[in-house]
Amino acid sequence: MEEREEKEEKEISQAVIGRLPRYFRYLGELRDDGVERISSQELSGRMKVTASQIRQDFNNFGGFGQQGYGYNVEYLYNEIGKILGLDRNHNFVIIGAGNLGRALGNYLNFESRGFLFKGIFDCDERLVGREVRGVKIRDIRELEAFVRDNDIEIAALTVPKASAEEIVERLVRTGIRAIWNFAHVDLNVPEGVQVENVHLSDSLMKLSYNINRYMKENDR
Repeated sequence: MEEREEKEEKEISQAVIGRLPRYFRYLGELRDDGVERISSQELSGRMKVTASQIRQDFNNFGGFGQQGYGYNVEYLYNEIGKILGLDRNHNFVIIGAGNLGRALGNYLNFESRGFLFKGIFDCDERLVGREVRGVKIRDIRELEAFVRDNDIEIAALTVPKASAEEIVERLVRTGIRAIWNFAHVDLNVPEGVQVENVHLSDSLMKLSYNINRYMKENDR
C-alpha cells in the first residue's frame, strides 16, 4: 500500500497524463460491451499503442494488473477515473456566448463525465437573457459573484484575444482553479491555477503537415 502511494505521489509526465483519457474511453467501451478482463496485448491491438507502453504507463500508478491474468476492465476503468478526478463533480462556466461557447454549452457528454455546466457569460446585451441548454446567458458583470457563490472550479474561455487577459485576471481574483483556454493567447496565471490550451487552428495545421508528409512519401 505504501509503495502504491509513493508511486502516485511521484511526478508523472504530461505524455502519460495525455494518454489517460484515451485509456479511460476505450475501457469504458469495453465495459459497455460486457468485457470483464483484457490483457495489455489485447488492449494494444485495440488502441494501437504498444503493450510495453501500456504497462509502463500503468506502472506509474501501481500497475493494476497481474501477470498471466490481465486487467479487470471495470476496476481499471474506475481507477483511471479516480486518477483523472472523475469520481467527483466539477462545476464549470463558459465565458463567451458566441458560436464556440454555445456549442460547448450544448455538448451533452460533459455531465456524463462529472463536469456540470452551471453558467455562461457574455457582454453582448443581445445575447444576455437567452438560454443555452436551459442555462441562462448572464451579463459578464455578474461573473465574480456567480463563480464564488456556485463553487465554480473551471472556466472555459471562448472570448476574443483582446479581452482574454482582463477576464483571466478577474477569474484569478475569484479563486478559480482551472481555465480551459480557447482564446488565441498564452495566459499568465499564478501558480496553482491550471491552464489547458486548446488552439483549434494548431490542430488543423498539424493535420496539414501530416497530409503533406504523407503525399511526399508516396510521391517518391
